[in-house]
Amino acid sequence: MLTLDQQFALRIAEQMLFHTGHRPAPAEIRSWERSLPVLAHDLEQAGLSKVEVLVEHHLPLTSKRADVVLAGRHPRTGEPSYVVIELKQWSRAAAWDDDRELVLIDGYPNAPRLHPVAQVRGYCEYLTDFAKFLDGQPDAVAGAAYLHNAMAEADVRDLYDYPQDSRGRLFTGARRGEFIEFLRDRLDPDVPGSPYADQLINSAVAPSKQLLSVAADEVQQREQFVLLAEQKLAHSYVLHKVERARSGDKKSVVIVTGGPGSGKSVIALSLLGDLARRGRSVLHATGSRSFTQTLRKVAGQRQPRVQRMFKYFNQFMEAEPNDLDVLILDEAHRIRETSVDRYTKAALRTGRRQVDELIAAARVPVFLLDQHQVVKPGELGTAEEIRQYAADLGFEVFQVDLVAQFRCGGSEEYVQWVQRLLGLAEDGPVEWQGDPAFEVRVADSPEAMESLLQDKIARGYGARISAGYCWPWSNPRPDETLVEDVQIGGWARPWNVKGERKVGEAPPAALWASDPNGFGQVGCIYTAQGFEYDWSGVILGPDLVWRNGRFTTVRDANKDPAFKNRKATDDAAFDRLIRNTYKVLLTRGMTGTRPLLPGRRNP
Repeated sequence: MLTLDQQFALRIAEQMLFHTGHRPAPAEIRSWERSLPVLAHDLEQAGLSKVEVLVEHHLPLTSKRADVVLAGRHPRTGEPSYVVIELKQWSRAAAWDDDRELVLIDGYPNAPRLHPVAQVRGYCEYLTDFAKFLDGQPDAVAGAAYLHNAMAEADVRDLYDYPQDSRGRLFTGARRGEFIEFLRDRLDPDVPGSPYADQLINSAVAPSKQLLSVAADEVQQREQFVLLAEQKLAHSYVLHKVERARSGDKKSVVIVTGGPGSGKSVIALSLLGDLARRGRSVLHATGSRSFTQTLRKVAGQRQPRVQRMFKYFNQFMEAEPNDLDVLILDEAHRIRETSVDRYTKAALRTGRRQVDELIAAARVPVFLLDQHQVVKPGELGTAEEIRQYAADLGFEVFQVDLVAQFRCGGSEEYVQWVQRLLGLAEDGPVEWQGDPAFEVRVADSPEAMESLLQDKIARGYGARISAGYCWPWSNPRPDETLVEDVQIGGWARPWNVKGERKVGEAPPAALWASDPNGFGQVGCIYTAQGFEYDWSGVILGPDLVWRNGRFTTVRDANKDPAFKNRKATDDAAFDRLIRNTYKVLLTRGMTGTRPLLPGRRNP
C-alpha cells in the first residue's frame, strides 16, 4: 500500500503529465515523496491553501525546470506574485575551499555544487527575462532555497555567508518559521492562485538572447546572459580556480561537456568578458574558422583590439607555458592530433600533440565540447582523452556536464529523438510524438520548405537551409555569380560562398549563418556548426538513406573532399562522422526544423 506521501507525489506526477506532457522519472517522484509533503504542510501552516503550486515548472526556451513556483496575488500591491523555491534535502553543507558560491555536501567530498541561493536567483532572473507579461514588474518574482532537512544551524553556517536578496533567500528546517513568514509576505491567503498560475503558464515568451547578438556587450561591457544551474557552476568554478592558480601557483584543467544548445558558448563568452573585466589574461580559441571570424566581427565591431582575443587552436605552438591565466577552448571537439599544416615552419614540426600545446598555454585551460559534434576526419576532442592526458601530466581535472537545452525550444525530447533517429543513442528510431516547445514537420519538397522559411523571415524570424555535402561545389563564375550546384528536381540553389570575401550580395563563408543575406545559399556543416537560427531547413542528402527501419550511410554519395582518403578514414569512422554531421544540422533551429528527404520515403 502506498503511503500518503507516495500518493501525494503520484498525484503531482499525474498533474504534470496532463498539463505539460512531461513524464517525471521515478527518481523525481521519489524525491517529491520526501520534499513536497514538507512544503505542503508549511503552506497549510501559513494559511496559503489557495495558492497554486506549480511543480517542476518549465522555464521558457530551456529544458530546465524550477522545483516549485508558488503563484498568487501579492497581499499589499494586489499584483501577480510568484515565489520560486529550490528544495534541497541537504542536512549539512559547507563552503568549498572558502568559495562562497560553491558548496560541498555530505557524501560528495570532491564534487562542489552551486550555492542553492545562486541557483534559485538564476531561475528568478531567467523567468523575468523571458515571460513577457512580467515586463515592468521586477518585484513580481521572489526566490527561496529551502533546506528543510537542515535542523542545526551550525551544519550549514557557511551558506549564510553568500549574499541574499528578494530573489535569493536561504531557509532551513531550523528556521521554518521565517520561511512561513516569507511566504505570507509574498502571497495573499484569501485569493485563489489559479488565475495567476494561468498567466504565467500561458505567457508569451520573449525572444531568446541569441549568442552573437550580444557578444560585443558580453565581452566589452557587462554580462548579458543569465547562467543557470550547471552553467553557473562551471563559470564559478573557473573563476575560483583562476584565483587559486594565481595565489598558489597551481594549475587546473576544466572540461565542460554538453549537447547542442546546452550553453557552452554562452559560458565561454561570459567567462571571457568577466575575466577580461577583472584584468586577467584570457583568450578565446576555437577550431572553427566561421565561428572565430564571426566572433571577431561582432565582438570587435566597435573596438578592433577586441578581435585579437579570438584565436585558433593551432596558434599556440610557440606559446610560453602558463603565459595566460585562462585559455577558453570553445568547440573543443574540433581539437586535432597536431597543429601542423602545410604552412608550419620545419622547426615546429615536432609531432607535439595539439592538446598538449593548449593545456600548457594557460594556468587554467577550459575545454567546452560535445563529442557528438566531431564531424571531420582528424578531429579528436573527447572529454575522456583530454581528462586522461591532463591526469597523466599530474594536473587536477574538474568536469561539468551540462544537461539543460536552450536551443530547439528547450526541447530535450527533440534532441533525444534526433539521436535515436540517427543511431547515436540506444533503442533505435521512434516516431516523433511532438513537443509544444518545438515544431518539427517533414517538408514535402524543397520549394515548400523554402517557401515556409521565407514566410518566417517575413515575420521577423531568422532562417537558413543547410544540407549534407552531397553535391559538387563550384567556384563562382567570372561574372561574380554563384553556381546553383544543389539541385533537387527543378529546384536549384548555390552553396554558401567558399572564400573570405562576399560574392554579389552573398556573404563570405564565415558570415553565412549570421548575415541576413545568407538565406538563398545552402549552408554546409562547416558553416552551420556552432551557430543557431530561429528556423532550420535541413536537406538530408543521398549519403544517408532510410532502409529497413533505420538510416544507413552511403559513402559514394558524399562529395566532401575530407573523406576521399579511405585509408585515413575507414567506413566505420565515415559512418559515425556523417551521423554526427546530420545531428549538428538538425539541431541548429531555435523554434522549429523542416527536414527534407528528397525523392525518398520519409521515416
